[in-house]
Amino acid sequence: MTQNPFSRPVPRRAVLSGLGLGALATLTGCVSSPRAQIADLSAFGGLPGNIPPEYATAYGPISDGGYEIPPIDLKRMNVQFLRRQVAYTGPEAPGTIIIDTPTRYAYLIQPGGTAMRYGVGIGREGFAWEGRARVQFKREWPRWTPPNEMIDRQPELEMYRGVGMDPGLKNPLGARALYLFQNGQDTLYRLHGTPEWWTIGKAVSSGCVRFMNHDIIDLYNRADQGATVIVNQPGGATV
Repeated sequence: MTQNPFSRPVPRRAVLSGLGLGALATLTGCVSSPRAQIADLSAFGGLPGNIPPEYATAYGPISDGGYEIPPIDLKRMNVQFLRRQVAYTGPEAPGTIIIDTPTRYAYLIQPGGTAMRYGVGIGREGFAWEGRARVQFKREWPRWTPPNEMIDRQPELEMYRGVGMDPGLKNPLGARALYLFQNGQDTLYRLHGTPEWWTIGKAVSSGCVRFMNHDIIDLYNRADQGATVIVNQPGGATV
């Protein structure tokens, strides 16, 4: 029987020295600790034709909350950003979410020295945020209300000021959103889905961290409200 690529343990020999990954960062002022190592595996030989059949199901059409999420075109997707379980050796507790923006990956730390890895899109230069926050709450098919600062930059969004955009397949927050707070204050940054799956792996959003809708649903189901989220930008302190 073919092993499920979403749950199989990664061989220990795959854990080398974080090859291909930037150093994970902590906030300035935090006590540094041994550098985390997350295996960056060359899954499927880097070729769409080598993608295991389980992925066609995992990224196929989804009926959810009255909406029909279309499938991901795996032939056009950069396979390195597909969801997979990898080995993790580092100081963060299971349940912690790490966003490593230099590599365009998000990790949900799991028990047993593993992490679930997701490809993400990140904020454009000048709109990026970093730090340690918590998931204050989670929402299915969230309403999107752009902040006033964004509306001022993009007047075409004026219609959504104070009222927001209805949930749906075209909503920029996608199928799920996790809302990040720091010291009890809303950071205005979210971990959220996107209908624009082809932007994963790129710096395109206004600071928030976007996942394919299929992946944000998976993360939403695994992550707890109150989970710690560490967002790391290039040049941060190593852990």
